[in-house]
Amino acid sequence: MKLNELLKNIGLDTAQKDIEIDSIKDLSHADEDDLSFITSKKYIDDLKNTKAGAIFVIKDLAKIVPHNSIGIVCDDPYLYMAYASRYFKKDLLSKEYIEPYINESATVSNRATIGSNSKIGEDSTILHGAVVGENVVIGKRCTIYPNVTIYNDTIIGDNCTIHAGSVIGSDGFGYAHTKDGRHIKIYHNGNVVIEDDVEIGANCTVDRAVFGSTIIKRGSKIDNLVQIGHNCVVGENSILVSQVGLSGSTELGRNVVMGGQSATAGHLKIGDFATVAARGGVSKSIEGGKVYGGFPLVLQKDWLKLQAKILKFIKK
Repeated sequence: MKLNELLKNIGLDTAQKDIEIDSIKDLSHADEDDLSFITSKKYIDDLKNTKAGAIFVIKDLAKIVPHNSIGIVCDDPYLYMAYASRYFKKDLLSKEYIEPYINESATVSNRATIGSNSKIGEDSTILHGAVVGENVVIGKRCTIYPNVTIYNDTIIGDNCTIHAGSVIGSDGFGYAHTKDGRHIKIYHNGNVVIEDDVEIGANCTVDRAVFGSTIIKRGSKIDNLVQIGHNCVVGENSILVSQVGLSGSTELGRNVVMGGQSATAGHLKIGDFATVAARGGVSKSIEGGKVYGGFPLVLQKDWLKLQAKILKFIKK
């Protein structure tokens, strides 16, 4: 839609220049027909280099907006991004039904549902009660167990297994908040991408991205009851044990191991070959190749020493 039409709809003054807006994206991925936003000074480098056509920005950062972009000054860019997101939400059902493609070697239960324009690869099996949404791609030799729900636009590679009850591609828990305490939904218009050789246990949830993709990379293994938030990236060959929780925009390197009930805050990175012991709480980015534990998170060996000292103190 036209930028000025959008601004009127969300209660902002119109811009001096009007352009066509196709979607909302983050600063680093936005193009000239995209709307973006900046919420923190730590993203100033992204702001300087963005190609976004228009940007919600606070007054203090307005002078840094590139000449090729339109700066839209407001007091809360995140909130106005949330207001704008509803105008770009995707239709849940296509207006024109396209027969799904099911390879002749695939096996699909007559009690499964396959949505418009979806594709099921060779030798894959979709069991009863599974629901595959629209525009979903499922590769070769995959197994989708009963009552799995795969939302629209999800892409699943080859040799993947998703166990019963898991939900792939639901909206993430994303809201902006008004000054009077109302919670404004951020519409999630991205998707989930699951690469080859991934196994996901029973009753897991993998949230779709706000924009872009939530990605589970090749060879990762995910236990039952795991929650993966929007825009997360799980690196190759990572292992997430039962009841792990990843907050939005967490990035795991390759071969990361997270023990049962461990969790992360959002917008942080965990390095390659790091291990987080059971119930560890990751509140900031950590280096790879080490074993961590406890909360606040420290090296696991230091955590164990601390517990031993506390126990000696109590016994006295």
